[in-house]
Amino acid sequence: MSTELHIIPVTGIGDISPGADLGTIIYEALHRQDLRLQPHDILVVTQKIVSKAEGRIVDLDGIEPSAFARFIAEQSNKDARHVEVVLRESKRIVRMDRGVIICETRHGFICANAGVDESNVGAMHQLTLLPLDPDRSAQALRSRLQQLAARDRKDAAPDIALIISDTWGRPWRNGQVNMAIGIAGMESMIDYRGHHDPYGYEMHASVIAVADELAAVSELVMGKTERIPVALIRGYAYIPGEGSARSLIRDSATDMFR
Repeated sequence: MSTELHIIPVTGIGDISPGADLGTIIYEALHRQDLRLQPHDILVVTQKIVSKAEGRIVDLDGIEPSAFARFIAEQSNKDARHVEVVLRESKRIVRMDRGVIICETRHGFICANAGVDESNVGAMHQLTLLPLDPDRSAQALRSRLQQLAARDRKDAAPDIALIISDTWGRPWRNGQVNMAIGIAGMESMIDYRGHHDPYGYEMHASVIAVADELAAVSELVMGKTERIPVALIRGYAYIPGEGSARSLIRDSATDMFR
């Protein structure tokens, strides 16, 4: 159990271009704030800058919408090219109603518009897409940061964790929260099943999605308009491991709403 958490906004990241060395950019921003990576630190990085660095950007001027995309766009008063990109990024459409398209992505995520986003892109008529493999992106970024830290420390790389976050809505709840879509260096959940509470009751269903909780709390220092796409969380006693965001996706056999 962690007794005290520090959540620190990492400022000065700036605009990210395709092909950018995101690890170096984040590492240098940490140094400008006189922050050094310590063992058991957690970095939460927004999907947007990861997607930009990986070139997951689409220019709408080059998109030819299908007849189905045009039909949806007419019903929902949307840009047919934007709808076409959403369809291309979707494994299936879960529901469409009142201009909202809920999709299942190829990763298995259920979210609005298959994670396709037009905010904070930096250019008109451009959209960002989710990383092709967010867990792999998280692992690569974590490894790069560890490499840089080990070089400066002239010692072994600090054992850190990294979460890639995205902002999603939630069924039955108003408002959006950050959730983990990519994880490296930590277990994504804590399983309390089989443990006993202070009154002796054996828990049977308590599996806590700590990666999602950490992603959500990072939003408190990031915001949506402050241009702060990275947060450092210090003091949380996570479980080191090979966790993944895929493990947070409920499989169809136990999904009562599929």
